[in-house]
Amino acid sequence: MVAGGGTGAVLSRLLHVPETGSTNADLRQLAEAGGEDGNWDGLWLRADRQTAGRGRQGREWSSPSGNFYGSTLVRLRPGDPMPATLALVAAVAIEDAVRSCIPDIGPRLCLKWPNDLLIDGAKLSGILLERTGDAVVIGMGINLASAPDLPDRATTALRDHGVDVAPATMQALLADAMTHWVAVWRGVGLSAVIERWEGRAHPQGTTLTARLPDGQALTGSFQGLAPDGALQLGLADGVTHVIHAGDIFLV
Repeated sequence: MVAGGGTGAVLSRLLHVPETGSTNADLRQLAEAGGEDGNWDGLWLRADRQTAGRGRQGREWSSPSGNFYGSTLVRLRPGDPMPATLALVAAVAIEDAVRSCIPDIGPRLCLKWPNDLLIDGAKLSGILLERTGDAVVIGMGINLASAPDLPDRATTALRDHGVDVAPATMQALLADAMTHWVAVWRGVGLSAVIERWEGRAHPQGTTLTARLPDGQALTGSFQGLAPDGALQLGLADGVTHVIHAGDIFLV
């Protein structure tokens, strides 16, 4: 591994390899093995290509050259919010980093629960959280140069919108954004992250379909997030259904 770009204290924490099986797997192994007294909090690993990349629910993550594939590690501390809510932290950090590359895009760039970033309704990025001991490894994939064809959703890449960003540049932007939002998550609380997430998501009242883990499909209106970060879906009968896991689609 060699140090990548970045500024200040982040510089020595940005690592890069040309190819690996999975950056998440590499950081999980590092966390489990210890080393440097386990002081890997805030470490980043980026790969030009992954041979065994994965998305949520075990889905394969296509890894053509030119896109961003990377992971970071957060060591949990006493008093931290629920570890699963780091998905929201990562989502607002990705949105910050991408928006800095296309500042005039406005509401065309928006978040979709739990952690997808969309441009014009098409998926630009994904996030995978994995817990090992007192560490959470957060994997991020962002379509910079090209977008994979997916059977169930539209996809896009920044290059499709006339924006060219190098993976190393995106790594540095993400590291700065994650440093900020993890500090907010710890110091101010989850409510501040939720407020930012809701402010950068599709509007309340947007029609969504939720496919739940048990196979059930629900369609309703987006009613914001619950205090624990769960999705609130308003159904036609007036009931608000709280969703903690599932695939969400804009209708």
